[in-house]
Amino acid sequence: MNARTVVITGGFGSLGRAAAKVALDQGYQVALLDMAEELVDSALADSSNVLVCGGIDITDLHQAQEVMEKVKSHFGEISALLNIAGGFHWASFEFDELDSWDRMHHMNVKTAITASKAALPHFIAQQRGRIVCVSAGAAVKGDMGIAPYAASKAGVSRFVESLAAELKDRGIRVNAVAPSIIDTAPNREAMPDEDFTKWVSPEALAKVMLFLASDDAEAITGAVLPVTGRV
Repeated sequence: MNARTVVITGGFGSLGRAAAKVALDQGYQVALLDMAEELVDSALADSSNVLVCGGIDITDLHQAQEVMEKVKSHFGEISALLNIAGGFHWASFEFDELDSWDRMHHMNVKTAITASKAALPHFIAQQRGRIVCVSAGAAVKGDMGIAPYAASKAGVSRFVESLAAELKDRGIRVNAVAPSIIDTAPNREAMPDEDFTKWVSPEALAKVMLFLASDDAEAITGAVLPVTGRV
Protein backbone atom coordinates (compact mmCIF):
# COMPACT_ATOMS: atom_id res chain seq x y z
CA MET A 1 0.00 0.00 0.00
CA ASN A 2 2.29 2.76 -1.28
CA ALA A 3 -0.39 5.46 -1.46
CA ARG A 4 -1.77 5.93 2.03
CA THR A 5 -5.22 7.39 2.61
CA VAL A 6 -6.76 8.33 5.94
CA VAL A 7 -10.48 8.99 6.38
CA ILE A 8 -11.33 11.46 9.15
CA THR A 9 -14.87 11.80 10.49
CA GLY A 10 -15.67 15.11 12.13
CA GLY A 11 -13.06 16.38 9.73
CA PHE A 12 -14.18 20.02 9.70
CA GLY A 13 -13.74 20.53 13.45
CA SER A 14 -10.66 21.62 15.39
CA LEU A 15 -9.27 18.14 15.96
CA GLY A 16 -10.29 16.89 12.52
CA ARG A 17 -8.48 19.74 10.76
CA ALA A 18 -5.41 19.27 12.97
CA ALA A 19 -5.37 15.56 12.16
CA ALA A 20 -5.66 16.34 8.45
CA LYS A 21 -2.65 18.66 8.55
CA VAL A 22 -0.55 16.16 10.50
CA ALA A 23 -1.57 13.40 8.07
CA LEU A 24 -0.67 15.52 5.04
CA ASP A 25 2.71 16.32 6.59
CA GLN A 26 3.27 12.57 6.97
CA GLY A 27 2.47 11.87 3.32
CA TYR A 28 -1.13 10.70 3.59
CA GLN A 29 -3.96 11.52 1.26
CA VAL A 30 -6.90 12.69 3.35
CA ALA A 31 -10.67 12.40 3.11
CA LEU A 32 -12.56 14.75 5.43
CA LEU A 33 -16.12 13.74 6.34
CA ASP A 34 -18.46 16.00 8.26
CA MET A 35 -22.11 16.78 8.88
CA ALA A 36 -21.38 20.43 8.10
CA GLU A 37 -21.73 21.46 4.48
CA GLU A 38 -18.61 23.59 4.12
CA LEU A 39 -14.99 23.27 5.24
CA VAL A 40 -13.81 26.70 6.38
CA ASP A 41 -10.11 26.14 5.78
CA SER A 42 -8.93 27.09 2.32
CA ALA A 43 -5.52 25.45 2.76
CA LEU A 44 -7.18 22.07 3.21
CA ALA A 45 -10.12 22.63 0.87
CA ASP A 46 -7.81 23.58 -2.03
CA SER A 47 -5.32 20.75 -1.57
CA SER A 48 -5.19 18.14 -4.32
CA ASN A 49 -4.47 15.55 -1.63
CA VAL A 50 -7.68 16.30 0.28
CA LEU A 51 -11.15 15.02 -0.59
CA VAL A 52 -13.81 17.13 1.14
CA CYS A 53 -17.12 15.37 1.85
CA GLY A 54 -19.58 17.67 3.60
CA GLY A 55 -23.21 17.12 4.50
CA ILE A 56 -22.55 13.50 5.50
CA ASP A 57 -24.57 11.90 8.31
CA ILE A 58 -21.98 9.33 9.31
CA THR A 59 -24.52 7.59 11.57
CA ASP A 60 -26.50 6.58 8.46
CA LEU A 61 -24.94 3.33 7.27
CA HIS A 62 -25.99 3.84 3.65
CA GLN A 63 -24.39 7.30 3.53
CA ALA A 64 -21.30 6.00 5.31
CA GLN A 65 -20.92 3.15 2.84
CA GLU A 66 -21.40 5.48 -0.13
CA VAL A 67 -18.76 7.92 1.08
CA MET A 68 -16.25 5.13 1.76
CA GLU A 69 -16.77 3.91 -1.81
CA LYS A 70 -16.24 7.48 -3.01
CA VAL A 71 -12.96 7.71 -1.10
CA LYS A 72 -11.82 4.34 -2.44
CA SER A 73 -12.67 5.36 -6.00
CA HIS A 74 -10.94 8.74 -5.64
CA PHE A 75 -7.72 7.66 -3.92
CA GLY A 76 -7.55 3.94 -4.74
CA GLU A 77 -7.54 2.61 -1.18
CA ILE A 78 -8.25 3.40 2.48
CA SER A 79 -5.40 2.88 4.92
CA ALA A 80 -6.85 4.25 8.15
CA LEU A 81 -10.03 5.61 9.70
CA LEU A 82 -9.89 8.26 12.43
CA ASN A 83 -13.25 8.42 14.20
CA ILE A 84 -13.20 11.99 15.52
CA ALA A 85 -16.86 12.97 15.09
CA GLY A 86 -18.51 13.50 18.47
CA GLY A 87 -19.77 15.96 21.02
CA PHE A 88 -19.91 17.00 24.67
CA HIS A 89 -22.74 17.74 27.08
CA TRP A 90 -22.71 19.10 30.64
CA ALA A 91 -25.79 19.26 32.85
CA SER A 92 -26.96 18.25 36.30
CA PHE A 93 -28.63 14.84 36.09
CA GLU A 94 -31.37 16.13 38.39
CA PHE A 95 -32.51 18.74 35.88
CA ASP A 96 -31.28 17.33 32.58
CA GLU A 97 -33.56 15.80 29.98
CA LEU A 98 -33.13 12.08 29.35
CA ASP A 99 -32.79 12.62 25.61
CA SER A 100 -29.26 13.89 26.27
CA TRP A 101 -28.29 10.23 26.83
CA ASP A 102 -29.57 9.32 23.36
CA ARG A 103 -27.86 12.36 21.84
CA MET A 104 -24.46 11.55 23.38
CA HIS A 105 -24.73 7.91 22.28
CA HIS A 106 -25.65 9.06 18.77
CA MET A 107 -22.82 11.58 18.51
CA ASN A 108 -20.03 9.63 20.19
CA VAL A 109 -20.79 5.92 19.84
CA LYS A 110 -22.93 5.58 16.73
CA THR A 111 -20.64 7.76 14.62
CA ALA A 112 -17.71 5.49 15.47
CA ILE A 113 -19.47 2.17 14.99
CA THR A 114 -21.20 3.16 11.73
CA ALA A 115 -18.07 4.60 10.13
CA SER A 116 -16.11 1.52 11.21
CA LYS A 117 -18.81 -0.78 9.82
CA ALA A 118 -18.65 1.03 6.47
CA ALA A 119 -14.85 0.97 6.28
CA LEU A 120 -14.44 -2.62 7.45
CA PRO A 121 -15.12 -4.39 4.09
CA HIS A 122 -12.32 -2.34 2.52
CA PHE A 123 -9.91 -3.26 5.29
CA ILE A 124 -10.86 -6.94 5.12
CA ALA A 125 -10.35 -6.99 1.34
CA GLN A 126 -6.89 -5.44 1.82
CA GLN A 127 -6.15 -7.63 4.87
CA ARG A 128 -4.87 -4.43 6.44
CA GLY A 129 -6.32 -1.36 8.11
CA ARG A 130 -6.24 0.89 11.14
CA ILE A 131 -9.13 2.34 13.12
CA VAL A 132 -8.45 4.99 15.75
CA CYS A 133 -11.32 6.34 17.87
CA VAL A 134 -11.60 9.16 20.40
CA SER A 135 -12.63 8.06 23.87
CA ALA A 136 -12.00 10.27 26.93
CA GLY A 137 -10.53 10.26 30.39
CA ALA A 138 -14.13 10.45 31.61
CA ALA A 139 -14.67 6.95 30.25
CA VAL A 140 -12.56 5.65 33.13
CA LYS A 141 -13.88 7.92 35.87
CA GLY A 142 -16.93 10.10 35.54
CA ASP A 143 -17.51 13.45 37.21
CA MET A 144 -20.41 15.71 38.07
CA GLY A 145 -22.55 16.87 35.19
CA ILE A 146 -21.13 14.57 32.51
CA ALA A 147 -22.89 11.25 33.06
CA PRO A 148 -24.27 10.88 29.49
CA TYR A 149 -20.96 11.95 27.98
CA ALA A 150 -18.90 9.66 30.24
CA ALA A 151 -21.17 6.71 29.52
CA SER A 152 -20.95 7.28 25.77
CA LYS A 153 -17.16 7.50 25.85
CA ALA A 154 -17.01 4.32 27.95
CA GLY A 155 -19.04 2.76 25.15
CA VAL A 156 -16.39 3.87 22.65
CA SER A 157 -13.64 2.27 24.76
CA ARG A 158 -15.45 -1.05 25.06
CA PHE A 159 -16.24 -1.01 21.33
CA VAL A 160 -12.56 -0.51 20.52
CA GLU A 161 -11.45 -3.31 22.81
CA SER A 162 -14.07 -5.72 21.47
CA LEU A 163 -13.50 -4.95 17.79
CA ALA A 164 -9.73 -5.19 18.23
CA ALA A 165 -10.12 -8.69 19.69
CA GLU A 166 -12.34 -9.68 16.77
CA LEU A 167 -9.93 -8.41 14.10
CA LYS A 168 -6.50 -8.97 15.63
CA ASP A 169 -5.67 -11.94 13.39
CA ARG A 170 -6.88 -10.24 10.19
CA GLY A 171 -4.32 -7.46 9.83
CA ILE A 172 -6.64 -4.78 11.18
CA ARG A 173 -5.74 -2.82 14.32
CA VAL A 174 -8.23 -0.87 16.44
CA ASN A 175 -7.19 1.61 19.11
CA ALA A 176 -8.37 4.78 20.82
CA VAL A 177 -7.01 7.88 22.47
CA ALA A 178 -8.46 9.13 25.75
CA PRO A 179 -7.79 12.86 26.04
CA SER A 180 -8.52 15.13 28.96
CA ILE A 181 -9.46 18.69 27.92
CA ILE A 182 -8.58 19.60 24.34
CA ASP A 183 -7.38 23.15 23.82
CA THR A 184 -10.04 24.50 21.48
CA ALA A 185 -11.72 27.89 21.20
CA PRO A 186 -15.07 26.61 22.59
CA ASN A 187 -13.34 25.05 25.59
CA ARG A 188 -11.43 28.27 26.28
CA GLU A 189 -14.67 30.22 26.09
CA ALA A 190 -16.44 27.79 28.43
CA MET A 191 -13.56 27.74 30.97
CA PRO A 192 -11.85 31.14 30.68
CA ASP A 193 -10.15 30.95 34.10
CA GLU A 194 -8.36 27.65 33.48
CA ASP A 195 -4.67 27.26 32.64
CA PHE A 196 -4.83 26.45 28.92
CA THR A 197 -1.18 25.38 28.86
CA LYS A 198 -2.13 22.24 30.78
CA TRP A 199 -4.58 21.13 28.14
CA VAL A 200 -3.87 18.88 25.15
CA SER A 201 -3.53 20.74 21.86
CA PRO A 202 -5.41 19.34 18.86
CA GLU A 203 -2.08 18.97 17.04
CA ALA A 204 -0.52 16.94 19.87
CA LEU A 205 -3.55 14.65 20.07
CA ALA A 206 -3.60 14.27 16.28
CA LYS A 207 0.03 13.17 16.30
CA VAL A 208 -0.77 10.41 18.78
CA MET A 209 -3.70 9.26 16.65
CA LEU A 210 -1.53 9.16 13.52
CA PHE A 211 1.10 7.23 15.45
CA LEU A 212 -1.51 4.60 16.34
CA ALA A 213 -2.45 4.47 12.64
CA SER A 214 1.18 4.03 11.57
CA ASP A 215 3.36 0.98 11.07
CA ASP A 216 5.39 2.09 14.10
CA ALA A 217 2.41 1.02 16.24
CA GLU A 218 2.17 -2.40 14.59
CA ALA A 219 2.28 -4.17 17.97
CA ILE A 220 -0.57 -2.12 19.48
CA THR A 221 -4.23 -3.05 19.21
CA GLY A 222 -7.12 -2.84 21.64
CA ALA A 223 -5.44 0.02 23.52
CA VAL A 224 -7.18 3.08 24.95
CA LEU A 225 -4.24 5.43 25.34
CA PRO A 226 -4.49 8.31 27.84
CA VAL A 227 -3.44 11.64 26.33
CA THR A 228 -3.96 14.01 29.22
CA GLY A 229 -1.35 16.75 28.95
CA ARG A 230 -0.85 18.14 32.46
CA VAL A 231 -4.48 17.98 33.56
